[in-house]
Amino acid sequence: MKILVCISNVPDTTTKVKFTEGNKSLDTAGIQWVINPWDELSLTRALELKDNPASGVKSVTVAHVGTAASEPTIRKALAIGADEAIRVNAGAADAWYTAFQLAEVIRKEQFDLVLCGIESSDYNGSLVGGMIAEFLGIPNVSAVSSLNIENGKPVMVREIDGGKETVTVPVPCLAVVQKGIAKEPRIASMRGIMTARTKQIKIYEPAPAEPLTEVVSFSKPAPRAACRFIDPENAAELISILQNEAKVI
Repeated sequence: MKILVCISNVPDTTTKVKFTEGNKSLDTAGIQWVINPWDELSLTRALELKDNPASGVKSVTVAHVGTAASEPTIRKALAIGADEAIRVNAGAADAWYTAFQLAEVIRKEQFDLVLCGIESSDYNGSLVGGMIAEFLGIPNVSAVSSLNIENGKPVMVREIDGGKETVTVPVPCLAVVQKGIAKEPRIASMRGIMTARTKQIKIYEPAPAEPLTEVVSFSKPAPRAACRFIDPENAAELISILQNEAKVI
């Protein structure tokens, strides 16, 4: 079985966000880029499955849509343990464009199981995984919190209202994973880091496609108001603030 993990290149969560070009694009100066946390957990689970001979997983590949500037992040995925890496040589214009390019890669490479994080930590769109499955016409299971391979078929546990659901899915298929898929991201060893330097990243030129959305402008949320302290004995004042100022009751 061949597993593909789709990864995003996102700013570290401690990044102080700034915009440029009239608030139309992110100012990338000084940003530390990392693997999207949900994708990193997806990769960890894929590698755990590969480590188990009973799973039948032969290889784990990562794929990313991005420019050459994103290759350090791809190298980190290789250092963690991915066997191969693919980069579509294009900026990730929007979710539709990104999903289209990844679907084209999957058609060419023929993977059995595709893993996507539930969302990226920058745009939080939760769109790409489902779109890839629709482009390919393969089963898609969302909100997956547990994944195993039994008798050559993925067995997934997904969160549903009021409980959990266990499903067995024929391959090829796609899983959109969330919290619980792995406990902690795998840490790259020194040997992994050194090996990753020599691993080849396969480059695909983008397939003809146009994004469906355009960024008009970005804006930061309004600054938080100063914190106000209410005497714990003065419930009437608190109620008045919630009714007349916050207007939440």
